[in-house]
Amino acid sequence: MVARLGTAQTLAWASSYYLPAMLATSMAADLGVSVATIFAAFSFSLVVSAVFGRWAGRLIDQSGGRPVLMGTNLLFATGLLALSLAQGPALLFLSWGLIGVAMAAGLYDAAFATLVRLYGNGARSTITGITLIAGFASTVGWPLTAWLEHEFGWRGACLGWAGLHVLLGLPLNASLPRHGEAPGASLLPSLSPQVESAPVAMDTFWPTVLLSTVFAVTWFTSTAMAAHLPSLLQAHGLTLAAALALAALVGPAQVAARLLEFGFLRTVHPLLSAQLATAMHPVGAVLLMVWGGPAALVFTVFHGAGNGILTIAKGTLPLAIFGPQGYGARQGVLMVPARMAQAFAPVVFGLAIERFGGDALWISASLGLIALAALVWLQRGGAMVR
Repeated sequence: MVARLGTAQTLAWASSYYLPAMLATSMAADLGVSVATIFAAFSFSLVVSAVFGRWAGRLIDQSGGRPVLMGTNLLFATGLLALSLAQGPALLFLSWGLIGVAMAAGLYDAAFATLVRLYGNGARSTITGITLIAGFASTVGWPLTAWLEHEFGWRGACLGWAGLHVLLGLPLNASLPRHGEAPGASLLPSLSPQVESAPVAMDTFWPTVLLSTVFAVTWFTSTAMAAHLPSLLQAHGLTLAAALALAALVGPAQVAARLLEFGFLRTVHPLLSAQLATAMHPVGAVLLMVWGGPAALVFTVFHGAGNGILTIAKGTLPLAIFGPQGYGARQGVLMVPARMAQAFAPVVFGLAIERFGGDALWISASLGLIALAALVWLQRGGAMVR
């Protein structure tokens, strides 16, 4: 189950979120537009995914994840096919709009909702397993996209990914069990009594606001670092080669942290592991700003590890606090601010680097502390069993 859905998620991420980084320059040159226009179309897809996220979650609550995820494979394939045929900005934005709808119902949020629909409170282990596999989406996706572009051009690369959605992704998602047919569901470890979610002591409004804030802040920071980490490290005195080498450690740090979550931290309430993960970026940022280049390794590893655990927390925290009932629709609501923040993070943080240089890290560090305060407020408000 984890292998199938994890592989399908790797395909979905590699052919959407990680696609512009490799093809933007070629697409811009061929279409006669700026690279900024390509990334604007990508940002448009993220806004579209935010708009349709709640709808997708509600649909999974009603129908289960299998038919929804199968539909996203066809949407991804259609959007990528249309993108390969684009001759100007109109079809470019329309194509990314279709991909945005597919992203709303076909990435982690939908996969997490599918697992909760199947396994209820026992979904934590499977959520972690999915992120362990799909954490290699960029590792697999970027080289494969580069090879496809080299052999067949950027249009051929888009067609190749479209074909993989039909030939690989669709059968994988079609093989998922229907609701109530998950083999071994009763054998999956449930959260222990001290970890099990209890009825929330406060009403659902403030937990929703606080979790939305946490997810918006962490997705903003994650996307900003993904776009600007090498230049940010250079602003603190590193050479380009050193900055790229350290930036490459983010992925392994994420996977290592997820393995830690799968092992030691699986007995810890998700709220506590999320607090630890949220604190890691601000701590690393302060060390980098105080000590400069010598602390760059610590900052990069801390950021990657924290981001790795927070990806899991986006699935496990709503489950632990609110329970499995209506999980998909609630997840859609919680992630709207996060997707909006993600869409504008590269531009906003890029302007901050231009204005403040390396000191722009004070912005992400401060936001991280706000997220940490929100998680502490959740704990004190009765969102976990003590």
